[in-house]
Amino acid sequence: MTPLTLTADTTGKPPVTSRARRTAWVPTLVLLLGALYCLVPIAWVVMAATKDRSELFSTFTFAPGTGFFDNLSELTAYRDGIYWTWMGNSALYAGFGALLSAAVSAGGGYALGRFAFRGREFIFKLILAGVLVPSIVLTVPQYLLLSKMGMADSYWSMLLPSILSPYGVYLVRIYAAAAVPAELLEAARMDGASEWRIFSRIAVPMMMPGLITVFLFQFVAIWNNFLLPYVMLADDTKFPLTLGLYTLLAQGASQPALYTLVITGCLLAIIPLIALFLVIQRFWSLDLLSGSVKA
Repeated sequence: MTPLTLTADTTGKPPVTSRARRTAWVPTLVLLLGALYCLVPIAWVVMAATKDRSELFSTFTFAPGTGFFDNLSELTAYRDGIYWTWMGNSALYAGFGALLSAAVSAGGGYALGRFAFRGREFIFKLILAGVLVPSIVLTVPQYLLLSKMGMADSYWSMLLPSILSPYGVYLVRIYAAAAVPAELLEAARMDGASEWRIFSRIAVPMMMPGLITVFLFQFVAIWNNFLLPYVMLADDTKFPLTLGLYTLLAQGASQPALYTLVITGCLLAIIPLIALFLVIQRFWSLDLLSGSVKA
């Protein structure tokens, strides 16, 4: 058996064995492998987007090409720039839908977390049941309902199903119960503040990190959603990026020249998500009590 060696420690902490130090590399290696698994496809898209039609299938996979700007120009010129119409539609669906979803989740989660009323637990259990139901199951019923209302193949057919997020309401309910002290709300009521003022000026700032999380989850889910627009929309000028790139890829079966446009479009579709994450990640580091201080 290999003897264990102890390292000297002058800080008063328990000594660390050499075997423990070797074991610490195991989770690090697992995380590195996971990161590599996630980043390799992105690296492939980045490299493939720089290649022209002749380089795409004839050069090394991760070797850069020379045709990125030509691909970008062709993508912009394709059908009078319909790709940017798809990009704008995705921004509208994801941005507006995630914002409305975060607002609804804020009101619902705050009410369930900070108010006691008859039927609260039953409503919360229904929301938990909604979390367990895959959204794909609801797509066809939503289409039938909106079609009856004359809203199929419209912008509303994409926005309305995205407003209510059971997981968002559940997350905000848990966050509100933990981050918004009941004593602070009672003190505000004793000072004569209305319930709307308490919610908007005290509760919402304190719940902001949770609301930002709900917004990000919903934005990414709507941005990447394929089945809902595939079922709801028929007019390609209303397509989001996912459905637009799918139609472009389907046409590539008979026109291989479109493959470079699809890959370039996929690369551009990733950039807004990365930018959004970099912009809003600082909100997660906010102090939970900063809202009450500002109020």
